[in-house]
Amino acid sequence: MPPVRIGSYPSRLEAEMAQGLLRSAGVSAWLVADDAGGAYPFQLSGGVQLMVDEADQQRAEDVLGAE
Repeated sequence: MPPVRIGSYPSRLEAEMAQGLLRSAGVSAWLVADDAGGAYPFQLSGGVQLMVDEADQQRAEDVLGAE
């Protein structure tokens, strides 16, 4: 199944916190960030994207919606 973006966060810390919530619920998630290896701030690069497999999208939305 293709990956889907489940959220976009302004900082890596916020994205990692959401990723931790998903992982604690048994949902595999990963981060995608295009900050040129730290050369650009996340605000200029579109933030940090939190991704899940399409099959886990509904569960991930449920978990993050309960924050």
